[in-house]
Amino acid sequence: MFRRLYIQVLIAIVAGALLGHVFPQVAVALRPLGDLFVGLVRMLIAPLIFCTVAIGIAGMEDMKRVGRTGGLALLYFELVSSLALVIGLLVGNLARPGMGLHIDPRLLDAGRIAAYTSGTPSHGVAEFLERLIPSSLFDALARGDILQVLVFAGLFGFALQACGGRESRVFRALDELSRVLFAMVALIMRVAPLGAFGAMAFTVGQYGLKPLAALASLLGCFYAACLLFVFGVLGLIARLHGIRLLGVLGYLREELLVVLGTSSSETVLPRLMTRLEALGVRRPVVNLLIPTGYSLNLDGTAIYLTLAVLFIAQATDTPLPLGSQLLLLAVLLLSSKGAAGVTGSGFIVLAATLQSVGTLPVAGVTLILGIDRFMSEARALTNVVGNALATLVVARWTGELDLEAAAAAPISGMRRSAPVEFPK
Repeated sequence: MFRRLYIQVLIAIVAGALLGHVFPQVAVALRPLGDLFVGLVRMLIAPLIFCTVAIGIAGMEDMKRVGRTGGLALLYFELVSSLALVIGLLVGNLARPGMGLHIDPRLLDAGRIAAYTSGTPSHGVAEFLERLIPSSLFDALARGDILQVLVFAGLFGFALQACGGRESRVFRALDELSRVLFAMVALIMRVAPLGAFGAMAFTVGQYGLKPLAALASLLGCFYAACLLFVFGVLGLIARLHGIRLLGVLGYLREELLVVLGTSSSETVLPRLMTRLEALGVRRPVVNLLIPTGYSLNLDGTAIYLTLAVLFIAQATDTPLPLGSQLLLLAVLLLSSKGAAGVTGSGFIVLAATLQSVGTLPVAGVTLILGIDRFMSEARALTNVVGNALATLVVARWTGELDLEAAAAAPISGMRRSAPVEFPK
C-alpha cells in the first residue's frame, strides 16, 4: 500500500502540516523542496505543450474535425467559466464575508502588493490579443507563456498537417520527443512526496493558523463555492453525459493529492493527459484540449477572483452595485484567461484587474495576502477537475471517446450508454 504514490503524497502532506505547526522555523527552511519540485515540472510544461498540441492537430486526419473539436471546446470553456464566475458572485453576495470589517483603504500598506502590480499589463481586449503573439518561439518557451506557446503550436500543427501530417519525419520526431518528455515527468513524479512535504511544511510554518482564523469567513465561502461548483455544476454536466463524477475523482486521486500538496495544477498536467488517454479519450483530442484548458478553462481561478473582489468591496465599504458587478464579471472573464501564464496566477491577475478597472482600492488586495496560499489549493484542484471533465465531455460530443475503454476503467464510473445523445 505504501508503494502507491497517492498514499505517499497523503502521508507527506500530513507530516508537512504537523512539522509546520510544531517546528515552524524548521518547516520554513524546507521551502526549497516544494519550489524545486514545482520548478522541475514547470521546466517541461512549455516544450511538452508545444509537442502535444502540434501532434494533436497534425495527427488529425480531417482538419474539419480539429476545427469542430476546438470550437466546441471553446464554447464549453466560456459557458462553464461564466457559470464559475456567477457561482462566486452569488456566494459572495449571499454570504457577504467582508461585511462589518469597516477597513479604511488609506490605512492599508499598498507597498506590499507593489511587486504584483508593477509591470503587469492591462487586461483590455487589445492588450490581450497582442499578448497572444510571441516575439519568437524560444522567447515564449523561455518565459513559459502558455498562451503564446499554444498559438505557435497551433500554427505549427496546421502547417505540419499540410506537409504530410503523420507521414512526415518532423511528426515522428516530435512524437518521439514528447515520449522522452513524458518519461522525464515520470522520473520527476517519484519525488512528488518530497515536494508536497516541503510545500505544506512551508505554508503552515510561514503563515501558521492566524490568517485562517482572521479570514475564516472568506476562506469558508471560497471552499464552499468551489464545492458547490464541482458537485453542483460539474456534477450535473457529468450526469447529463453518463459520467459519474465521484468515479472520475477517484480515478484521478493521485493527481489531485499532488495538486493539494504543491498548490499547483501544472505539476500534474502531463500525468493528467496520460490518465485521460488511458480512460478512452483519443490522444490527439487530449493533446489539444488539456493544454488549451489550462489557459482558457480556469474555473477555480474564476471563483476566487469574483469572491475576492466582493470581499474587498465589502470590507472597505466600497459601493459595488449590480451593474458594476456585471461589468467587473465581464472583465474577469477575459483577464482570467491569462492567469496560467503568470507566476502566482490568481493573486497577480486580481491585483492587475483592480488596477485596470479602478473601481476598488488596489491596496485592498493586502487583506487576503495572508490566506492566498491556503486558497490556492482549492483553486488548483477545481481547475484540474474542470479540465478533466471538459476533456471527457467534448470527447463525448465529438465521438472521440472510447466508451468501451471508459466503461472498463476500474473506478471511472463511466457508463456505456449516455442518457443524452449528441448529433455528429
